[in-house]
Amino acid sequence: MQNIATVIILLAVVTALAEVTDKIRVPYPILLVLAGIGIGLVPGLPVLSLDPDVAFLIFLPPVLFAAAWNTSWPEFKAAKRPITLLAIGCVIFTTCAVAWVAHTFIPGFGWAEGFVLGAIISPPDAVAATAATKGLAIPKRVVTILEGESLVNDATGLIAYRYATVAVATGAFSLWEAGFQFLLVAAGGIGLGLALGWLFKWIHNITPSNPTNDTVLTFLAPFVAYLLAEAVHLSGVLSVVTAGLMLGRSSSEIFSQQTRMQANSSWNTVLFILNGIIFILIGLQLPEIIRSMGDYAFWAWKYAVVISAAVIIGRIIWVYPSTYIPRMLFKKIRAQEEKPDVRLVTVIAWSGMRGVVSLAAALALPLTISNGVAFPHRNLIIFLTFCVIFSTLVLQGLTLRPMIKVFGLKADGKDYEDEQRARLAIAASVIEHIEENYALELSDEVLSQVKSKYEIRIERLRKDEPQRRMSEDQIREFHRIQQELLEKERRDIIRLRRDGKISDEVLRKMEYELDLEETRFILDRDLA
Repeated sequence: MQNIATVIILLAVVTALAEVTDKIRVPYPILLVLAGIGIGLVPGLPVLSLDPDVAFLIFLPPVLFAAAWNTSWPEFKAAKRPITLLAIGCVIFTTCAVAWVAHTFIPGFGWAEGFVLGAIISPPDAVAATAATKGLAIPKRVVTILEGESLVNDATGLIAYRYATVAVATGAFSLWEAGFQFLLVAAGGIGLGLALGWLFKWIHNITPSNPTNDTVLTFLAPFVAYLLAEAVHLSGVLSVVTAGLMLGRSSSEIFSQQTRMQANSSWNTVLFILNGIIFILIGLQLPEIIRSMGDYAFWAWKYAVVISAAVIIGRIIWVYPSTYIPRMLFKKIRAQEEKPDVRLVTVIAWSGMRGVVSLAAALALPLTISNGVAFPHRNLIIFLTFCVIFSTLVLQGLTLRPMIKVFGLKADGKDYEDEQRARLAIAASVIEHIEENYALELSDEVLSQVKSKYEIRIERLRKDEPQRRMSEDQIREFHRIQQELLEKERRDIIRLRRDGKISDEVLRKMEYELDLEETRFILDRDLA
């Protein structure tokens, strides 16, 4: 009962903070981590530990799957070079840089432990990257690069972590063997993800369309992809991401409109809960981590500053050369890609927030190695990991929005322009189809009613054209009246139920129909 009560309290805190963050314009993960620290410092509260197995199994697959599902494959593919350089190159470079700094500046810290620490804190977090860039006025390609990097880099970091941990335990490490295993594990994870993505797509195609069953299958897919890959010692992260990319790209073909609406609503709710609990649990770990340090905590804070600086500066050192040197060396890159804006490169270099994967990996370190010897500097590694997460979230997360404002960056508006052209082309095509196929069958009154929705939509899209037949004020007035009529229908439905003339079931059905209609009108109204 205590655990259930704790979860309910956390959900209440997460929901309350979600309301606050919308008003104060602070990135959601930062506020949750700070709240978790504050709650954890309250005396007398029970210690709430983050089980690494739970973090990897419960939190990681659905969060990665949802991020991959919403990622545009064509845009991901177009940005594959910078994504690969960040997700593999930058992670490996940061791992090596942190290992050198830790070995050099922390007394008694060996190379093997340094590589373990570097592998843990090298990959930026998918949730933090998405939350930090949400609503910011930056071009879509930058968002694609940051989110694409965060989808793939966990695999690089976790594979490096696995071999670094083995090196600490056995004292042996083979670079060639690790490199070969990295390629094998990564390629196998991608292949398995493709196979499972195809399997789930096939299941959706051969089974009757049922919104509830289809939604449940979307929740099963990431866990099946992750567990099966891990069971055969492949990359569970890449398996989940690949399956998510494949199913997300096919969703328009395999799902009905009702399934898409239900699945989107369900996923939004689940992700809100998972993301909120993830970051508040990170904050709750600090008091226990500090207690585990004992008298060593004073010096540990100094080491935390050094390691955090190494992580932040290491990414900056990697990003600028990896952006410009390939352009200098290869003419093909210069011909295919626009010259990078140094302001956008700076935003990418500064967007390296760490999150729950790093903390879970640190907490998953074994207590002992061979012959029962304690894992070297385990508590210090966990403490440094938390400090890196905190410093990157707070320092970089809070300064990212002001940085973009100072740089004067703006969204490129490409999606909006594409959307407007698509809506206009579709509406014109439908009107042409109506006139060709229904003009002789329908009376003028019916034909006019059928065409009116699309004509109004075209008028709205062409509101700036001088030849428009309906003014902006007239269109706005039309939508105002439609909204008032929908509200009148709702009042009448409630009155009929209150008078006992319809049942609750009829009420819910008619309300659902009105909700769908109102959603359509809201979308039409907000086109401009």
